[in-house]
Amino acid sequence: MKLDKLFQSLLLTIAVMVFISTPTRSEEARENVEGELSPVTVGKSTFNDTLAVTDKEFAHSKSSVLSPSNRKPRHQESQFLGSLGRVKSDEASKKISQLSEIESTSQSAELLVQSPASLSEVVQVTRVQANRTDKGVEVILQTTQGEQLQITNRSAENNFIADIPNAQLRLPNGNGFTFRSQKPVTGIAEITVTNLDANTIRVTVVGEIGVPVVELFDGDEGLIIGLTPATTAMQPPQQPQPEQPTSETPQEQPSAQQDEPIELVVTGEQDGYRVLDTSSATRTDTPLRDIPQSIQVIPQQVIKDQQATRLTDVLKNAPGVVVGSRSPRDPLNVINIRGFDAFTDTLLNGVQDRSIGSVGFGSNIERVEVLKGPSSVLFGQGGLGGKVNLVTKQPLRDPFYFVETSVGSYNSYSGAIDLSGPLNDSKTVLYRLNASAGTNESFIDFYDQQQYLIAPTVSWQISDRTKLTLEASYSLAEGPYDFGIPAQGSVLPNPNGVIIPRNRSFSEPDLNNASNGAFRIGYNFEHRFSENWQARSVFQTSLFHLRRNILAPFGLRDDLRTIDRGIEDFNYDENAYNLDNYVVGKLTTGSIKHELVAGFNLSRTDSNTNDFFSDTTPLDIFNPVYGNITENFLPDFNYESRQQQLGFYLQDQITLAENLKVLLGGRYDIANGKFKDLLNQTSDFTQAEAFSPRVGIVYQPIKPISLYASYNRSFNQGASAFGAGTPQPERGTQYEIGVKADLTQRLAATLAFYDLTRTNLPTSDPNDPRLTILVGEQRSRGIEFDISGEILPGWNIIAGYAYTDAVITEDNDLPVGNQLNNVPRHALNLWTTYEIQSGSLKGLGFGVGAFYYGNRQADITNTVELPSYVRTDAAIYYKRDNYRAAINIKNLFDTDYFVSAQNLNRIIPGDPLTIQGTISWEF
Repeated sequence: MKLDKLFQSLLLTIAVMVFISTPTRSEEARENVEGELSPVTVGKSTFNDTLAVTDKEFAHSKSSVLSPSNRKPRHQESQFLGSLGRVKSDEASKKISQLSEIESTSQSAELLVQSPASLSEVVQVTRVQANRTDKGVEVILQTTQGEQLQITNRSAENNFIADIPNAQLRLPNGNGFTFRSQKPVTGIAEITVTNLDANTIRVTVVGEIGVPVVELFDGDEGLIIGLTPATTAMQPPQQPQPEQPTSETPQEQPSAQQDEPIELVVTGEQDGYRVLDTSSATRTDTPLRDIPQSIQVIPQQVIKDQQATRLTDVLKNAPGVVVGSRSPRDPLNVINIRGFDAFTDTLLNGVQDRSIGSVGFGSNIERVEVLKGPSSVLFGQGGLGGKVNLVTKQPLRDPFYFVETSVGSYNSYSGAIDLSGPLNDSKTVLYRLNASAGTNESFIDFYDQQQYLIAPTVSWQISDRTKLTLEASYSLAEGPYDFGIPAQGSVLPNPNGVIIPRNRSFSEPDLNNASNGAFRIGYNFEHRFSENWQARSVFQTSLFHLRRNILAPFGLRDDLRTIDRGIEDFNYDENAYNLDNYVVGKLTTGSIKHELVAGFNLSRTDSNTNDFFSDTTPLDIFNPVYGNITENFLPDFNYESRQQQLGFYLQDQITLAENLKVLLGGRYDIANGKFKDLLNQTSDFTQAEAFSPRVGIVYQPIKPISLYASYNRSFNQGASAFGAGTPQPERGTQYEIGVKADLTQRLAATLAFYDLTRTNLPTSDPNDPRLTILVGEQRSRGIEFDISGEILPGWNIIAGYAYTDAVITEDNDLPVGNQLNNVPRHALNLWTTYEIQSGSLKGLGFGVGAFYYGNRQADITNTVELPSYVRTDAAIYYKRDNYRAAINIKNLFDTDYFVSAQNLNRIIPGDPLTIQGTISWEF
C-alpha cells in the first residue's frame, strides 16, 4: 500500500471531523436544545403508531382513570414544577448532564425534585397516553410502580425537560419505542417521551410561547403529568357573568377543540447510530450493557447514510468481521468473524437460516446485529466466531409509504418501495410490503447482475396479550460469478507481463450465468400469560435453489500465462425447516431476581446436489481469445442429504444486586445426518450429541461502566452440503473479558479481549493419508474495540479496531503457526457524519469514512500475502420534510487493492471509484 494514499485518507478524515465540529463548538454558549430536546430527530423514523383520542373518548377515560378519587397530587413537586415552569434557568440551560454525571446532578439543589429512596429496581413504563383536560393536557406514564418514579427537571427557552432515572420505556409494539404527540393543544407544540439511555426516561414538552406549567399526580394507572400551556396559565381568572334570565335559552358556544383528535406518534426505530438493547442475544429484553458478550448493532441510519446494498458492505462497520474467500460482488456473502468462517452462521429474526449467506440482504432489513463468539445455547450448532442476525421491518399502525430510486456508476439502477399501515379500523391487523429491484454492471468484463425482492408481512393483535405475525419473502439474484485473477501477475510478478488488468475475466461472455433464489415463509406467535410470563412459538421455512451454468478458471500452467478452465452445469436445492418454542419468565428467590428462558428447537435441512462437468479450451491471460469452446460433459457428483437437530435449552439471567448480574445457560443437542452418493450408490449416517454451557458475569462499579467476563462452548456437526459428516462434532471454546461504557448519554463503547479454540478438525491420518482423523486445532486471539453514537448534536460516529491473531495450532498436513487465510491482523473502520441542525442549511449532511485492512494470507499454506490497503468513502445528503437526496462516493481516491482470495488462482480485486445518487420520498 502506498503511504501517500494512507495520508490522503487520514488527512481528509481529520479535516472533515474538524470542519463538522467547528459550528457545533460555536453553539456551546447557548442551550443545546435541538440535540437534546429531540431524541429522535436524527433521521426520519420509519415506524409510526398513531392513535386518535377524541374529546368524547377523553371524557370517558377521565371519569374512569383520571378522576380525583384515584389520583393524588405530589404537592411538593407540583409547587416546585409549577414555579419552575415560569422561570427560565440560565444555569440549567448552559449544560446538559451526561450519564456519568447523573449521581452528582441528582444531588443538585437546583435540579433535585425528590430523591429516590432506592434505585434497586428499574421501573418499566408499559404505555403512554395523552388526554386533554380543562387546563391543557395530561400525559400518563402507565406502570404499576408509578409512585417509585422520581423526576429531575429543568427548563430551556420554551421547553420543559424532565428525566426519570431508574425507569425504562417498554411500549407494547417493541423495545425502546418513543412516544410523540404533535400539537396536542393550543400552546404546546410537541410532547416527546423516550428512552434517554438504558435506565432513564426523558419527557420533553415544547411550549409555543413559553414553558408550560407542570403538576404531578400519582394515579392507579401510574405517574400523571399535568400540563398547562403558558398562554392559559397567564390568562387572568374569568369574572363572574351576570345571571341570565331563566326564560332565555343560552346559546351554545362552539368548542374550538371539540372532537379534534390528539395525534400520538410512537416511533419504533432507534434513530441515530446508537442502539440500547437487542433481544436476539438472550431472547429477553435486556440492555446491551447487561449482557456478558460483545454485540454490535448496525442500525438503519448507518445503512441509509452509507447506502449499503450488500451485506458485506454493512458488516465493514463491525470490527473483527471481514470478507471471506469470495468476491463481495457475488451473491454469496462469505464472511469471517474473529478469524473463522461464518458463512452459514446467519439468523433471520433470531432463527437459523443458512440461505441468508447466499441470498438474504435487501430493502426489508431494519438492522444487522453481530453476536460475537459462540451462541450454541440458544441457536444450536454453528461456528465459533459469531453469528449475524438480520432483523426485518415490521408492520406499522399508521399508513406509511416510502419510495426510493438510485442510479450509479457502471449502469447501476435500482428502486424500492416500503408500504405499511392497518388493514382494519381497529388497527389490530397490520401489513407491511417491501419490494425492490436493481441491475448493475461492474468494472469486471462481461459482468451484469440483477436482484429482486418482495417481502410481505401481516401481524394480527388477537388480544392485548396475544399476537400473531406471518412473514414471507422471495429474493432472487441473477448474474455471473467473479473469479478474480491469478496471483502471478497481480500480487506476485509474472515473467510474461507486467500486470494482469484487474477488469479481466477468464470466463466467457455468454457462459457465466447463475441464479440464486430463496423463498421464505413463517410465523411468530406470542402470548403473554401475565406481566412476568410469556411464551413464543416461531416457525420458519426456507426453500433455496441455486442454478449455475458457468465456465470457471482453475490453475495456471507452468508457462504462467495459460490458464486451464472448465464448464460446470450445477443444480443445488435446499429446504430448511426450523421450529423454536420457548417460555420467558421472571421470578424472585428472596432478594435475588431471575429471568428464565426455557425451550426446545427442532430443525431439518434436506438438500440435493447434481453436477455435470466438462474440460474446455484454456485461455491466454495476457492475450485472451474468447469463443473457442469445447464441451464434453460427464456426471461429476449427485448427492442427497438430510440433517436434523433437536435441542433443549435453559438460561437464567440472575440479578444478585443492582450492579451485579450473572448469566447461566446450557443446551443439550442431538444432531444427525444422512448422506447418499447417488452416483456411487453409497450412503452414510452420523449422529452426535453435545452439551453446550454458557457462563457470564457483569459487574457495574458505576452506572456507566459494565465489566464482564464469559465462558462459552460451541459445537458443529461438520456435515458438508456436498459430503458426508464427521463422526464427532467440531467443538469450540471461548473465553472473553471486556468493558462496556456509556461515555455520554448518546455515545457508547465496548472493549473486548477473547481467546477462541476450535478442536476436532479433520486432518490426514499419518498412517494412511487416504483417511482423516479429528486432531486438527485452530486458535484465534484478539482485541476488539467499537464506539458508536452521537458525539455532539448532529455529529454521529461508528468506528472500531480489531487485532486478530488466528493460527493453526495442530495439524498433520499444514505447518503449525500458519496464519488463517483472509484474516488481517489489524483492521480499522471509521465512519462519521454531520448534519446541520438549524438555519437555512438545516438538513444538509456530510459523511466520510476510512477502512483499513492489514496484510492477509491468500491461502492456508501462507505462500502468498495480500497487501494492506485503506479505502475512503464519502457522502453528502440533504433532507427536507419528507424528501431526501444523497450522493455516495466509494473508494474516493480510486485505490487499487485486493479485498480477498479464494485460492492462488482467484485473487479478488476491490471496487474502484464508484458514485451513487439516491432520492427517496416518505408520505
